[in-house]
Amino acid sequence: MKKGILIAASFVALSLTSCKKSESGNKGIVKSDSTETILADNGQVDSNIGYDTDVNGKKSIKTDYVYKATDGALVKVVFKYGPEEKNVSITSNKKTFILDKVQSTGTETTYEKEEMKARVKGDSLILHQGENVIELVKTKI
Repeated sequence: MKKGILIAASFVALSLTSCKKSESGNKGIVKSDSTETILADNGQVDSNIGYDTDVNGKKSIKTDYVYKATDGALVKVVFKYGPEEKNVSITSNKKTFILDKVQSTGTETTYEKEEMKARVKGDSLILHQGENVIELVKTKI
């Protein structure tokens, strides 16, 4: 009988100490927070901007992506959203092109510099360089 009471008491003690709830929640779950959104030129939320949320729930702007051209070439694209500069740099074959933001409608953003123009809409980026049109799609790397 003493053995049964001892086993029951130890079971209750273990279950009470192992089931502690933490108010901070599961740190491994990515939280969704829209408090720091960037607006497009028309005042709407710019859907072309991606956000990362760390394990503590702090939100930051995702700025670098890898895009894939229709011929299979990989292109690194870095967006800058600072107060003094808003541009995109496109790097491929050890060449980097920096284009300045011209316009944003919330669903489509246009960047230009000299004869080069880039339109970003969702997961696609279309480059116009003179007569050449290069279509890029965001990869899941």
